[in-house]
Amino acid sequence: QVQLVESGGGSVQAGGSLRLSCAATGRTFSSRAMGWFRQVPGKAREFVAAISWDGGRTYYADSVKGRFTISRDNAKNTVYLQMNSLKPEDTAVYHCAADSLFMRVVITTTPGAYNTWGQGTQVTVSS
Repeated sequence: QVQLVESGGGSVQAGGSLRLSCAATGRTFSSRAMGWFRQVPGKAREFVAAISWDGGRTYYADSVKGRFTISRDNAKNTVYLQMNSLKPEDTAVYHCAADSLFMRVVITTTPGAYNTWGQGTQVTVSS
C-alpha cells in the first residue's frame, strides 16, 4: 500500500512562492492519479489540483489556476505543487492524496475518490 509524506510548507509573505513535495512509498504510486487538497479549521476540505497517473493531464481549482503547478516524477515517487503569487487566502493545511483507482481516465476532484492521504503540511501566507 502506498504511503504519503508531505513537506515544504512554511510561512511566506503575499506574493511569495513555496514548493510542496509529497514523497510516496509503495509499488502502486506510478499507476495512480494524485491530488492536492487544502483545509482550514471549520471548513470542508477543498480541492486544489490533480494530475493523472502518467502526468499527461492536470486540473486546477479556479482559485489557484495560473498560480499553482502540479507535477510528478514517477521515477522518484514524488508529486509536487509549485505555488507562486501566494495570497493570504491560500493559508491552509495542504494534503496530498492518491486516487483509489489505478490509471483512472477522468481526473476527479472528489475527496472520497482518494483513499490514501498524507499527514499535511501547513502553509501560511501573511499580507
